[in-house]
Amino acid sequence: MNPEVFKQLVSGTSQRRTARLLRINRKTVVRKLLFMGLHGKRYLHETNKQNPRAKVIEFDDLETFEHSKCKPLSVSIAVEYKTRRILGFRVARMPAKGRLAEISRKKYGPRKDERREARESLFHELKDLIEEGALIKSDMNPSYGPDIVKHFPHSTHQVFKGRKGTGSGQGELKKGGFDPIFSLNHSFAMMRANVNRLFRRTWNTTKLPENLSAHLVLYALYHNLNLI
Repeated sequence: MNPEVFKQLVSGTSQRRTARLLRINRKTVVRKLLFMGLHGKRYLHETNKQNPRAKVIEFDDLETFEHSKCKPLSVSIAVEYKTRRILGFRVARMPAKGRLAEISRKKYGPRKDERREARESLFHELKDLIEEGALIKSDMNPSYGPDIVKHFPHSTHQVFKGRKGTGSGQGELKKGGFDPIFSLNHSFAMMRANVNRLFRRTWNTTKLPENLSAHLVLYALYHNLNLI
């Protein structure tokens, strides 16, 4: 059943609907998701190492949540320019922002910010996959610069001002003509369209960050080996 579960989970199908379509128990779907995610993480890195090292990459964070929007999650993702090959990602907890920040603290208490640690772990993995002196493109998030300099001292970091998303592309494609980090934003849009827990309007929410990570491993493999 592993191949059948895999195909359903990377095609926008929920775990519950996957179980119904394949006539298996929901717990079986969860076990297979975690099993394939565990082994898929290593396989994703190995398949990326078989490709030439990337000369230009695009990097940013995609935001989602676990259980409630008061408990947001950040997914740091790096893709290769033009090919849109997903080089790696990390899932991290983060504090709520804006109007939800106070509500989140009242309901759930202080929330640890794990983004810096996750970003450093991802950059350490990327050292095997990108050329020394590569061009790294991102938005103007001030947190990115110091970590990029630390892990890729010979690389060039090019930043671009973020833009408002369009109604199409799950809100990830940008308005205003040419998008300098289109490869990344297009991959974000595809990810949101094919991983049901990332849909903009959905009741299929993530309950555990590690389950989101396992699900994204499956999508990244399918994206790299089948879609592009």
